[in-house]
Amino acid sequence: MTGDRRPHLYDLHVELGAKIVPFGGWEMPLHYPGGTLSEHLACRHDAVVFDVSHLGTVRAHGDVFGDLQHALSNDLGKIGPGRAQYTHLLNDRGGVEDDIIVWWVGDDEFDVMPNASNTDRVRAAIPGSDVTSERCVLAVQGPAARQRVAAVDVRLAEVPRFQVRRIDLDGTEVRVAGTGYTGEDGIEIAVPNDAAERVLRQLLSAGVTAAGLGARDTLRLEAALPLHGHELGPTITPLEARLGWVVGWDKGEFTGRSALVAQRESGPTRLLSAFVADGRQPLREGARLIVDGEHVGELSSGNYSPMLEHGIGLGLVRGDIPVGTKASIKLRGREVPATVVKPPFVRKAS
Repeated sequence: MTGDRRPHLYDLHVELGAKIVPFGGWEMPLHYPGGTLSEHLACRHDAVVFDVSHLGTVRAHGDVFGDLQHALSNDLGKIGPGRAQYTHLLNDRGGVEDDIIVWWVGDDEFDVMPNASNTDRVRAAIPGSDVTSERCVLAVQGPAARQRVAAVDVRLAEVPRFQVRRIDLDGTEVRVAGTGYTGEDGIEIAVPNDAAERVLRQLLSAGVTAAGLGARDTLRLEAALPLHGHELGPTITPLEARLGWVVGWDKGEFTGRSALVAQRESGPTRLLSAFVADGRQPLREGARLIVDGEHVGELSSGNYSPMLEHGIGLGLVRGDIPVGTKASIKLRGREVPATVVKPPFVRKAS
């Protein structure tokens, strides 16, 4: 793991018994002693907290609205200060260089949140400063998330979905958004490093379970949420990923717009589809997808669903294969029967 960055809370994760793995240039918790399955179920039934400080924060101040509108795919004009928006950074071909959450913190202040390994790319595309090293981000997720965080401070629990607030927490300003990556309700708290350990310990004392990247991935897959480098990437467009709603078609010119307009008119030749295996066999990235004896694509993500107790997967396939279509997935030398389903695989408990 030489050369990987350690999050500010690394020593606390080790104290809690985390298994540490390299991810996106960082050393991050994969799971804690209870294991990924236990953490996954805790999120679906109660509440967990992930340290997602490896995600970037590019902070933009001043007259930057027009720059963000031109650089990013979604239309910030649909929201306003105190709101959050999911968006994409595209290349000229319409491919997704990164998928991003923008926190519109104040009238002229934006926190642009890229994926772990893409902060420099986003920083080059928009005006702003990389403040990733100055804060930790704690994502509290699950049907009981708001009830649990209310024991720390009720104002944390009151931040609505896709809204952003500044809160003075015991003398420290934290930024809180009603966002997450599990399909469950919850909030994400950006807290300065010097208060991060205190806040995380308060959350754990309130009954929130520490969870690692293993559960984060199985949870996002059950919710059919795309992962950059898998369902999204420089050669995959939002239309192919069935995320056309992330495109602000009418806001004016932005990077990648011309390519997307052309693809919208011609129609994508491949689309993201969801598959459920007939049995418990976990599905795996790269497995070949067969429909009516024809190879139609490969899985971009796959795993075992703890909630469905079946293998599940996402994959880009040629054409638009109807829900209910029977398929087979070539996995370790054998074909696993599967069915095309409407995503998400699991809907939030709340």
